[in-house]
Amino acid sequence: MLAEYMSSEEKRRLLEKILRERIDSSPRPAKIVQSLWKMPDDALLLEKQFRILEQSSGGQLFFAQSEGLNTNVTRIGNRTYVNYCSYNYLGLSGNEEVSLAAKEAIDRYGTSVSASRIASGERPLHQELETELAVMLGVEECVTFVGGYGTNETVIGHLFGPDDLILYDSLSHASIQSGCKLSGAAARPFPHNNWEALNVLLAEQRERYRYALVVIEGVYSMDGDVPDLPQFIEVKKRHQAMLMVDEAHSSGVLGKTGGGIGEHFGVNPHDVDIWMGTLSKSFASCGGYVAGNKELMYYLRYTVPGFVFSVGMSPPNAASALAAIRLMHREPERVTQLRRNANRFRDMAKKAGLNTGNSEHSAVIPIILGRSEPCVTLYRKLFENGIYALPIIYPTVPENASRVRLFLSSLHTDEQLEKTVKLISSAVK
Repeated sequence: MLAEYMSSEEKRRLLEKILRERIDSSPRPAKIVQSLWKMPDDALLLEKQFRILEQSSGGQLFFAQSEGLNTNVTRIGNRTYVNYCSYNYLGLSGNEEVSLAAKEAIDRYGTSVSASRIASGERPLHQELETELAVMLGVEECVTFVGGYGTNETVIGHLFGPDDLILYDSLSHASIQSGCKLSGAAARPFPHNNWEALNVLLAEQRERYRYALVVIEGVYSMDGDVPDLPQFIEVKKRHQAMLMVDEAHSSGVLGKTGGGIGEHFGVNPHDVDIWMGTLSKSFASCGGYVAGNKELMYYLRYTVPGFVFSVGMSPPNAASALAAIRLMHREPERVTQLRRNANRFRDMAKKAGLNTGNSEHSAVIPIILGRSEPCVTLYRKLFENGIYALPIIYPTVPENASRVRLFLSSLHTDEQLEKTVKLISSAVK
Protein backbone atom coordinates (compact mmCIF):
# COMPACT_ATOMS: atom_id res chain seq x y z
CA MET A 1 0.00 0.00 0.00
CA LEU A 2 1.15 3.53 -0.82
CA ALA A 3 0.58 4.60 2.77
CA GLU A 4 3.35 2.23 3.89
CA TYR A 5 5.93 4.42 2.09
CA MET A 6 4.57 7.77 3.32
CA SER A 7 6.19 9.72 6.09
CA SER A 8 4.15 10.56 9.20
CA GLU A 9 3.95 14.19 8.04
CA GLU A 10 2.62 13.14 4.63
CA LYS A 11 0.04 10.90 6.31
CA ARG A 12 -1.09 13.82 8.46
CA ARG A 13 -1.53 16.09 5.45
CA LEU A 14 -3.45 13.42 3.53
CA LEU A 15 -5.79 12.90 6.48
CA GLU A 16 -6.44 16.65 6.74
CA LYS A 17 -7.21 16.79 2.99
CA ILE A 18 -9.71 13.92 3.25
CA LEU A 19 -11.44 15.54 6.24
CA ARG A 20 -11.66 18.93 4.45
CA GLU A 21 -13.20 17.28 1.39
CA ARG A 22 -15.78 15.53 3.54
CA ILE A 23 -16.66 18.75 5.38
CA ASP A 24 -16.92 20.72 2.12
CA SER A 25 -19.19 18.11 0.55
CA SER A 26 -21.48 17.62 3.57
CA PRO A 27 -24.96 19.21 3.36
CA ARG A 28 -25.44 22.58 5.09
CA PRO A 29 -28.38 23.25 7.44
CA ALA A 30 -30.99 25.64 6.10
CA LYS A 31 -30.24 28.08 8.93
CA ILE A 32 -27.06 28.26 10.94
CA VAL A 33 -27.33 29.40 14.57
CA GLN A 34 -24.53 31.90 15.21
CA SER A 35 -24.18 31.23 18.93
CA LEU A 36 -24.58 28.28 21.30
CA TRP A 37 -27.53 29.83 23.12
CA LYS A 38 -29.84 32.74 22.57
CA MET A 39 -32.41 34.18 24.95
CA PRO A 40 -35.93 33.20 23.76
CA ASP A 41 -38.31 35.95 22.72
CA ASP A 42 -40.64 35.34 25.68
CA ALA A 43 -37.70 35.63 28.08
CA LEU A 44 -36.70 38.93 26.48
CA LEU A 45 -40.21 40.26 27.00
CA LEU A 46 -40.15 39.09 30.61
CA GLU A 47 -36.79 40.75 31.22
CA LYS A 48 -38.12 44.00 29.72
CA GLN A 49 -41.19 43.86 31.97
CA PHE A 50 -39.09 43.37 35.09
CA ARG A 51 -36.82 46.27 34.12
CA ILE A 52 -39.83 48.57 33.70
CA LEU A 53 -41.19 47.47 37.06
CA GLU A 54 -37.85 48.03 38.77
CA GLN A 55 -37.65 51.52 37.29
CA SER A 56 -41.18 52.31 38.46
CA SER A 57 -40.35 51.01 41.95
CA GLY A 58 -37.73 53.72 42.37
CA GLY A 59 -34.79 51.36 42.73
CA GLN A 60 -33.75 47.73 42.65
CA LEU A 61 -36.91 45.69 43.15
CA PHE A 62 -35.32 42.24 43.20
CA PHE A 63 -31.94 40.93 44.43
CA ALA A 64 -31.62 43.66 47.06
CA GLN A 65 -28.42 43.32 49.08
CA SER A 66 -29.40 42.39 52.66
CA GLU A 67 -26.93 42.47 55.53
CA GLY A 68 -26.94 40.49 58.75
CA LEU A 69 -29.51 37.95 59.90
CA ASN A 70 -32.70 37.33 57.91
CA THR A 71 -35.24 37.47 60.75
CA ASN A 72 -38.18 39.79 61.48
CA VAL A 73 -35.84 42.61 60.55
CA THR A 74 -33.18 42.97 57.87
CA ARG A 75 -30.63 45.59 56.93
CA ILE A 76 -30.52 46.94 53.37
CA GLY A 77 -27.99 49.65 52.68
CA ASN A 78 -27.71 51.73 55.83
CA ARG A 79 -31.27 51.17 57.03
CA THR A 80 -33.06 48.51 59.07
CA TYR A 81 -36.41 47.27 57.75
CA VAL A 82 -39.24 45.22 59.22
CA ASN A 83 -38.83 42.08 57.16
CA TYR A 84 -41.65 40.06 55.58
CA CYS A 85 -39.49 38.34 52.96
CA SER A 86 -38.07 35.65 55.23
CA TYR A 87 -39.09 31.99 55.54
CA ASN A 88 -37.47 32.03 58.98
CA TYR A 89 -40.84 31.13 60.49
CA LEU A 90 -39.64 30.12 63.95
CA GLY A 91 -36.72 32.54 64.18
CA LEU A 92 -34.25 29.65 64.37
CA SER A 93 -31.89 30.86 61.65
CA GLY A 94 -29.48 33.00 63.62
CA ASN A 95 -30.39 31.33 66.91
CA GLU A 96 -27.27 30.94 69.03
CA GLU A 97 -27.81 27.24 69.77
CA VAL A 98 -28.47 26.38 66.13
CA SER A 99 -25.45 28.35 64.92
CA LEU A 100 -23.23 26.71 67.54
CA ALA A 101 -24.29 23.26 66.31
CA ALA A 102 -23.26 24.20 62.77
CA LYS A 103 -19.89 25.53 63.95
CA GLU A 104 -19.17 22.41 65.99
CA ALA A 105 -20.04 20.23 62.98
CA ILE A 106 -17.53 22.15 60.86
CA ASP A 107 -14.83 21.65 63.48
CA ARG A 108 -15.55 17.92 63.65
CA TYR A 109 -16.45 16.99 60.05
CA GLY A 110 -15.42 19.95 57.88
CA THR A 111 -17.60 21.92 55.49
CA SER A 112 -18.26 19.15 52.96
CA VAL A 113 -18.65 15.36 52.90
CA SER A 114 -17.01 15.38 49.44
CA ALA A 115 -19.20 12.88 47.58
CA SER A 116 -22.50 11.05 47.76
CA ARG A 117 -23.13 9.13 50.94
CA ILE A 118 -23.27 5.82 49.06
CA ALA A 119 -19.85 6.53 47.51
CA SER A 120 -17.88 8.00 50.39
CA GLY A 121 -19.78 6.98 53.50
CA GLU A 122 -22.04 9.10 55.66
CA ARG A 123 -21.67 11.00 58.90
CA PRO A 124 -23.64 10.25 62.07
CA LEU A 125 -25.39 13.60 61.62
CA HIS A 126 -27.12 12.33 58.48
CA GLN A 127 -28.76 9.39 60.22
CA GLU A 128 -29.62 11.45 63.30
CA LEU A 129 -31.36 14.08 61.18
CA GLU A 130 -33.30 11.52 59.15
CA THR A 131 -34.39 9.71 62.31
CA GLU A 132 -35.53 12.98 63.88
CA LEU A 133 -37.58 13.88 60.80
CA ALA A 134 -39.16 10.41 60.60
CA VAL A 135 -40.15 10.57 64.27
CA MET A 136 -41.61 14.06 63.82
CA LEU A 137 -43.76 12.79 60.93
CA GLY A 138 -44.66 9.47 62.55
CA VAL A 139 -43.30 7.28 59.75
CA GLU A 140 -40.60 4.64 59.48
CA GLU A 141 -37.73 6.29 57.62
CA CYS A 142 -36.53 9.42 55.83
CA VAL A 143 -33.98 10.34 53.16
CA THR A 144 -32.43 13.82 52.97
CA PHE A 145 -31.22 15.69 49.87
CA VAL A 146 -29.16 18.85 49.36
CA GLY A 147 -32.02 20.94 47.92
CA GLY A 148 -35.81 21.08 48.02
CA TYR A 149 -36.37 21.67 44.30
CA GLY A 150 -34.15 18.75 43.37
CA THR A 151 -35.89 16.52 45.90
CA ASN A 152 -39.27 16.81 44.19
CA GLU A 153 -37.78 16.65 40.72
CA THR A 154 -35.60 13.58 41.25
CA VAL A 155 -38.03 11.56 43.40
CA ILE A 156 -41.09 12.07 41.18
CA GLY A 157 -39.01 11.71 38.03
CA HIS A 158 -37.45 8.47 39.28
CA LEU A 159 -40.43 6.66 40.79
CA PHE A 160 -42.89 7.09 37.93
CA GLY A 161 -42.81 6.54 34.17
CA PRO A 162 -44.78 6.48 30.90
CA ASP A 163 -47.23 3.83 32.17
CA ASP A 164 -48.25 5.99 35.14
CA LEU A 165 -50.58 8.90 35.89
CA ILE A 166 -49.71 11.94 38.01
CA LEU A 167 -52.43 14.37 39.08
CA TYR A 168 -51.12 17.53 40.73
CA ASP A 169 -52.77 20.64 42.14
CA SER A 170 -52.94 23.44 39.57
CA LEU A 171 -50.99 25.72 41.97
CA SER A 172 -48.24 23.17 42.61
CA HIS A 173 -44.66 24.36 42.90
CA ALA A 174 -42.50 24.35 39.77
CA SER A 175 -40.36 21.53 41.21
CA ILE A 176 -43.37 19.21 41.24
CA GLN A 177 -44.25 20.02 37.64
CA SER A 178 -40.62 19.57 36.64
CA GLY A 179 -40.60 16.13 38.27
CA CYS A 180 -43.73 15.21 36.32
CA LYS A 181 -42.05 16.16 33.04
CA LEU A 182 -38.90 14.23 33.94
CA SER A 183 -40.91 11.09 34.72
CA GLY A 184 -42.56 10.92 31.30
CA ALA A 185 -45.83 9.99 33.01
CA ALA A 186 -49.21 11.29 31.91
CA ALA A 187 -49.44 14.40 34.10
CA ARG A 188 -52.61 16.46 34.59
CA PRO A 189 -53.40 19.38 36.90
CA PHE A 190 -56.65 19.41 38.84
CA PRO A 191 -58.43 22.58 40.07
CA HIS A 192 -56.78 24.06 43.14
CA ASN A 193 -57.65 22.27 46.39
CA ASN A 194 -60.62 20.61 44.71
CA TRP A 195 -60.69 17.00 45.93
CA GLU A 196 -64.07 16.49 44.26
CA ALA A 197 -62.64 17.30 40.83
CA LEU A 198 -59.71 15.00 41.60
CA ASN A 199 -62.16 12.21 42.41
CA VAL A 200 -63.81 12.64 38.99
CA LEU A 201 -60.46 12.62 37.16
CA LEU A 202 -59.35 9.44 38.91
CA ALA A 203 -62.67 7.76 38.23
CA GLU A 204 -62.27 8.54 34.52
CA GLN A 205 -58.58 7.75 34.08
CA ARG A 206 -57.21 5.54 36.86
CA GLU A 207 -57.79 2.15 35.20
CA ARG A 208 -55.66 3.09 32.18
CA TYR A 209 -52.44 3.32 34.19
CA ARG A 210 -50.16 1.21 36.34
CA TYR A 211 -49.51 3.63 39.22
CA ALA A 212 -51.37 6.84 39.98
CA LEU A 213 -49.84 9.62 42.10
CA VAL A 214 -51.66 12.59 43.60
CA VAL A 215 -49.47 15.53 44.66
CA ILE A 216 -50.63 18.34 46.95
CA GLU A 217 -48.94 20.83 49.28
CA GLY A 218 -49.40 21.37 53.03
CA VAL A 219 -49.49 25.15 52.61
CA TYR A 220 -49.53 26.85 49.22
CA SER A 221 -46.84 29.51 49.15
CA MET A 222 -48.69 32.02 46.97
CA ASP A 223 -52.02 32.02 48.79
CA GLY A 224 -51.24 30.60 52.21
CA ASP A 225 -54.20 28.21 52.10
CA VAL A 226 -54.38 24.63 53.36
CA PRO A 227 -55.90 21.59 51.58
CA ASP A 228 -58.49 19.32 53.20
CA LEU A 229 -56.04 16.48 53.78
CA PRO A 230 -58.56 13.92 55.13
CA GLN A 231 -60.67 14.28 51.98
CA PHE A 232 -57.64 13.83 49.71
CA ILE A 233 -56.66 10.70 51.66
CA GLU A 234 -60.16 9.29 51.22
CA VAL A 235 -60.08 9.94 47.46
CA LYS A 236 -56.66 8.40 46.97
CA LYS A 237 -57.71 5.27 48.88
CA ARG A 238 -60.90 4.96 46.84
CA HIS A 239 -58.94 4.84 43.59
CA GLN A 240 -55.85 2.95 44.82
CA ALA A 241 -53.58 5.90 44.16
CA MET A 242 -50.51 7.13 46.01
CA LEU A 243 -50.48 10.50 47.81
CA MET A 244 -47.49 12.84 48.11
CA VAL A 245 -47.64 15.95 50.33
CA ASP A 246 -45.10 18.76 49.94
CA GLU A 247 -44.70 20.34 53.38
CA ALA A 248 -42.19 23.05 52.50
CA HIS A 249 -44.35 25.77 54.10
CA SER A 250 -46.28 23.66 56.61
CA SER A 251 -43.53 21.88 58.57
CA GLY A 252 -42.87 23.84 61.75
CA VAL A 253 -45.97 25.95 61.06
CA LEU A 254 -49.07 23.74 61.20
CA GLY A 255 -49.92 21.46 64.10
CA LYS A 256 -49.71 22.06 67.83
CA THR A 257 -46.00 21.17 67.96
CA GLY A 258 -45.09 22.16 64.39
CA GLY A 259 -45.41 18.62 63.06
CA GLY A 260 -47.12 19.85 59.91
CA ILE A 261 -50.42 19.26 58.15
CA GLY A 262 -50.66 15.66 59.34
CA GLU A 263 -50.62 16.81 62.95
CA HIS A 264 -52.92 19.72 62.09
CA PHE A 265 -55.68 17.33 60.90
CA GLY A 266 -54.77 14.43 63.17
CA VAL A 267 -54.53 11.91 60.32
CA ASN A 268 -52.73 8.58 60.34
CA PRO A 269 -49.32 9.52 58.87
CA HIS A 270 -49.13 6.16 57.06
CA ASP A 271 -52.11 7.20 54.94
CA VAL A 272 -49.75 9.55 53.08
CA ASP A 273 -47.32 7.55 50.92
CA ILE A 274 -44.63 10.23 50.50
CA TRP A 275 -44.07 13.11 52.90
CA MET A 276 -41.79 15.74 51.41
CA GLY A 277 -40.40 18.89 52.98
CA THR A 278 -37.56 21.38 52.99
CA LEU A 279 -35.06 22.40 55.65
CA SER A 280 -34.54 26.01 54.58
CA LYS A 281 -37.60 27.50 56.24
CA SER A 282 -38.68 26.54 59.75
CA PHE A 283 -35.55 24.44 60.20
CA ALA A 284 -32.92 27.11 59.56
CA SER A 285 -30.78 25.20 57.09
CA CYS A 286 -30.76 24.08 53.46
CA GLY A 287 -31.96 20.88 51.80
CA GLY A 288 -34.97 18.67 51.27
CA TYR A 289 -36.29 15.32 52.44
CA VAL A 290 -38.82 12.60 51.70
CA ALA A 291 -40.19 10.22 54.31
CA GLY A 292 -42.43 7.17 54.36
CA ASN A 293 -42.29 3.42 54.74
CA LYS A 294 -39.01 1.57 55.10
CA GLU A 295 -39.25 -0.30 51.77
CA LEU A 296 -39.70 2.86 49.70
CA MET A 297 -36.94 4.75 51.52
CA TYR A 298 -34.55 1.81 51.07
CA TYR A 299 -35.26 1.78 47.33
CA LEU A 300 -34.68 5.55 47.03
CA ARG A 301 -31.49 5.41 49.06
CA TYR A 302 -29.91 3.05 46.55
CA THR A 303 -31.41 4.20 43.25
CA VAL A 304 -32.74 7.78 43.09
CA PRO A 305 -30.26 9.84 40.98
CA GLY A 306 -30.50 13.02 43.06
CA PHE A 307 -29.21 11.09 46.07
CA VAL A 308 -26.90 8.46 44.58
CA PHE A 309 -25.09 10.82 42.21
CA SER A 310 -25.14 13.98 44.31
CA VAL A 311 -23.05 15.08 47.27
CA GLY A 312 -24.35 14.33 50.74
CA MET A 313 -25.71 17.17 52.85
CA SER A 314 -22.90 19.28 54.30
CA PRO A 315 -22.15 18.80 58.03
CA PRO A 316 -23.12 22.36 59.08
CA ASN A 317 -26.43 22.13 57.19
CA ALA A 318 -27.28 18.75 58.71
CA ALA A 319 -26.30 19.90 62.20
CA SER A 320 -28.24 23.17 62.05
CA ALA A 321 -31.41 21.43 60.83
CA LEU A 322 -31.11 18.80 63.53
CA ALA A 323 -30.59 21.42 66.24
CA ALA A 324 -33.53 23.48 64.93
CA ILE A 325 -35.97 20.55 65.00
CA ARG A 326 -34.93 19.59 68.53
CA LEU A 327 -35.22 23.20 69.68
CA MET A 328 -38.69 23.46 68.16
CA HIS A 329 -39.81 20.44 70.17
CA ARG A 330 -38.21 21.78 73.34
CA GLU A 331 -39.73 25.25 72.89
CA PRO A 332 -43.23 24.71 71.45
CA GLU A 333 -44.07 28.30 72.34
CA ARG A 334 -42.29 29.33 69.13
CA VAL A 335 -44.97 27.57 67.06
CA THR A 336 -47.68 29.03 69.26
CA GLN A 337 -46.30 32.56 68.86
CA LEU A 338 -46.00 32.16 65.09
CA ARG A 339 -49.64 31.09 64.88
CA ARG A 340 -50.67 34.01 67.10
CA ASN A 341 -48.77 36.52 64.96
CA ALA A 342 -50.16 35.18 61.67
CA ASN A 343 -53.75 35.07 62.94
CA ARG A 344 -53.45 38.54 64.45
CA PHE A 345 -52.09 40.03 61.24
CA ARG A 346 -54.71 38.28 59.11
CA ASP A 347 -57.54 39.44 61.36
CA MET A 348 -56.31 43.04 61.41
CA ALA A 349 -55.92 43.04 57.63
CA LYS A 350 -59.44 41.74 57.07
CA LYS A 351 -60.90 44.28 59.49
CA ALA A 352 -59.10 46.99 57.52
CA GLY A 353 -60.87 45.80 54.37
CA LEU A 354 -57.78 44.22 52.79
CA ASN A 355 -58.08 41.15 50.56
CA THR A 356 -56.04 38.30 52.06
CA GLY A 357 -57.51 35.73 49.68
CA ASN A 358 -57.83 32.18 50.98
CA SER A 359 -54.99 32.40 53.51
CA GLU A 360 -55.76 30.51 56.71
CA HIS A 361 -53.83 28.76 59.50
CA SER A 362 -50.50 29.44 57.72
CA ALA A 363 -47.80 32.10 58.02
CA VAL A 364 -48.19 33.15 54.36
CA ILE A 365 -50.50 36.15 53.91
CA PRO A 366 -51.06 37.84 50.53
CA ILE A 367 -52.50 41.31 50.12
CA ILE A 368 -54.23 40.90 46.75
CA LEU A 369 -54.61 44.10 44.72
CA GLY A 370 -55.40 42.64 41.32
CA ARG A 371 -52.93 44.46 39.04
CA SER A 372 -49.16 44.75 38.89
CA GLU A 373 -48.80 48.53 39.07
CA PRO A 374 -50.61 49.03 42.41
CA CYS A 375 -48.51 46.22 43.88
CA VAL A 376 -45.28 47.94 42.87
CA THR A 377 -46.62 51.24 44.21
CA LEU A 378 -47.48 49.59 47.54
CA TYR A 379 -44.04 47.98 47.70
CA ARG A 380 -42.41 51.39 47.20
CA LYS A 381 -44.60 52.99 49.88
CA LEU A 382 -43.75 50.25 52.36
CA PHE A 383 -40.06 50.38 51.54
CA GLU A 384 -39.96 54.14 52.02
CA ASN A 385 -41.44 53.62 55.48
CA GLY A 386 -39.04 50.90 56.60
CA ILE A 387 -41.02 47.77 55.66
CA TYR A 388 -39.72 45.14 53.25
CA ALA A 389 -42.38 43.06 51.42
CA LEU A 390 -42.08 42.15 47.75
CA PRO A 391 -44.79 42.23 45.07
CA ILE A 392 -45.77 39.03 43.26
CA ILE A 393 -46.92 39.88 39.76
CA TYR A 394 -47.64 38.39 36.34
CA PRO A 395 -46.48 35.90 35.05
CA THR A 396 -45.83 34.33 38.47
CA VAL A 397 -49.54 34.84 39.19
CA PRO A 398 -52.37 35.90 36.84
CA GLU A 399 -52.45 39.66 36.24
CA ASN A 400 -55.79 39.95 38.06
CA ALA A 401 -54.32 38.22 41.12
CA SER A 402 -51.17 40.33 41.64
CA ARG A 403 -50.33 40.84 45.28
CA VAL A 404 -47.81 41.85 47.89
CA ARG A 405 -46.94 38.71 49.84
CA LEU A 406 -45.89 38.65 53.48
CA PHE A 407 -44.25 35.85 55.46
CA LEU A 408 -44.84 36.06 59.19
CA SER A 409 -42.32 35.03 61.84
CA SER A 410 -42.63 34.18 65.51
CA LEU A 411 -40.23 37.10 66.08
CA HIS A 412 -42.49 39.83 64.70
CA THR A 413 -43.76 42.17 67.40
CA ASP A 414 -47.29 43.51 67.85
CA GLU A 415 -45.98 47.00 67.10
CA GLN A 416 -44.48 45.83 63.79
CA LEU A 417 -47.68 44.05 62.76
CA GLU A 418 -49.93 46.99 63.63
CA LYS A 419 -47.70 49.50 61.84
CA THR A 420 -47.64 47.34 58.72
CA VAL A 421 -51.41 46.87 58.49
CA LYS A 422 -52.06 50.58 59.06
CA LEU A 423 -49.55 51.57 56.39
CA ILE A 424 -50.92 49.10 53.84
CA SER A 425 -54.47 50.17 54.54
CA SER A 426 -53.67 53.87 54.08
CA ALA A 427 -51.63 53.20 50.93
CA VAL A 428 -54.27 51.23 49.03
CA LYS A 429 -57.29 53.45 49.82
